[in-house]
Amino acid sequence: MGERRPCLALPRTELHQILREGVPVQLGRTIRSLENLDGPVQVDFDDGSGGHYDLVVGADGLRSTIRRLAVDPRPPVPVGQHSWRFLAACPPEVITWTVMLGRGSSFLTVPVDQGLVYAYADVTADSEPVGDPIGRLRQRFAAPVPELLRQLDDPNRVHVAPIEQVAAAGWGRGAVVLVGDAAHGMSPNMAEGAALAFEDALVLAACLRDAATVTDAVAAFVARRSRRTGWVRTQTHRRDQTRNLPPALRDLTLRAFGRRIFQSNYRPLLEPI
Repeated sequence: MGERRPCLALPRTELHQILREGVPVQLGRTIRSLENLDGPVQVDFDDGSGGHYDLVVGADGLRSTIRRLAVDPRPPVPVGQHSWRFLAACPPEVITWTVMLGRGSSFLTVPVDQGLVYAYADVTADSEPVGDPIGRLRQRFAAPVPELLRQLDDPNRVHVAPIEQVAAAGWGRGAVVLVGDAAHGMSPNMAEGAALAFEDALVLAACLRDAATVTDAVAAFVARRSRRTGWVRTQTHRRDQTRNLPPALRDLTLRAFGRRIFQSNYRPLLEPI
């Protein structure tokens, strides 16, 4: 949304050296255009510079510029939820991951370092709630979490955003490949976004090491990652369906089958990548 993102590209003549020794990072540059996607890819930057690259990796998030230029121009798709996220002093009774479910709403707390708790709240909403974010939070969630909400006195401490996902899972074209949320961004209810992104990086590095060509490496990477990320996406949608059941039916289902559902959601992710 207008911000400048870190840009990372792999020069043709230095690919293998970079894989061995690490990648030099230049900040404050944005890719303006991509040409000859089958490689070497012509990359033009917003400062007027450019170059040819054997591989371009789009690790630039849900609103990926690389995705828009090379794969799919469509913006992320709202999933029908709106969220608030913030940090606060951790109440003594919050000692582990905890989520409370209401009618069309949820409130998650996760203890983090330095005596703080990460709080995530969302509501089912077709449009973005307007007005003061703290006021909206207190209006919707005052009953279950008053102590946390009383700590909020600065709207800038609250991150407010719709929950979105990429329009369709996509991995790139030719010598351009996407990783992380740029490839498979989705609702956070499986809490796997960071883990999937780290896995993407490890698998892509292994594929580049083992393949004869960049296009072979990209094809191998997509083949290895599609099934795993597709599983998480499917479970994410199923969880949303479960939590949106009528509260009485939802609560009965989770009491009876919650542990089994949790284990089945994550069991395949314990397998090696």
